[in-house]
Amino acid sequence: MYKYKDVKIHLVQGDITTMAVDAIVNAANNTLLGGGGVDGAIHRAGGPTILEQCKKIGGCPTGEARITTAGNMPSKYVIHAVGPVYKGGNKNEDKLLYNAYYNSLKLAKDYNLKTIAFPAISTGVYGYPKDEASDIAIKAVMDFIDNEGGIEEVYFVLFNKDNYTLYEEKLNLKFSR
Repeated sequence: MYKYKDVKIHLVQGDITTMAVDAIVNAANNTLLGGGGVDGAIHRAGGPTILEQCKKIGGCPTGEARITTAGNMPSKYVIHAVGPVYKGGNKNEDKLLYNAYYNSLKLAKDYNLKTIAFPAISTGVYGYPKDEASDIAIKAVMDFIDNEGGIEEVYFVLFNKDNYTLYEEKLNLKFSR
């Protein structure tokens, strides 16, 4: 566990669908209708209620976020954040990815949620380089804490050991345990 100001930052290797937090973040696509990776896992674990609510929302632009119930999962909500498809880094992908994290936190704050869990947005089939994406994720969270506040705990939930180790190295450089 790390601490930034009054916010606890946790690093977890595992399945985000099992997290008992106020909100888990889905690495969603623009349609919000499900897909592969984290998105597919969340839709499967949460059940049909999530898809029904996503259909009513009608999609989400890249860099933004929308909220639904968590259905059958232990979290209360799912925040569907749409990260960019990586196209070489010259199409504002960094800003869009930053916004996906920051806007997820803003939505959590708007709903008075205190705990949130993030996957590594855009690093799967969207091809964002993991090293750069982890820097952006950590910066967005720290900037939000500096600028907005209201969140008490942030979890980075990484599915595999490589991503976990990458985040651990970066967080260890920023914080002393």
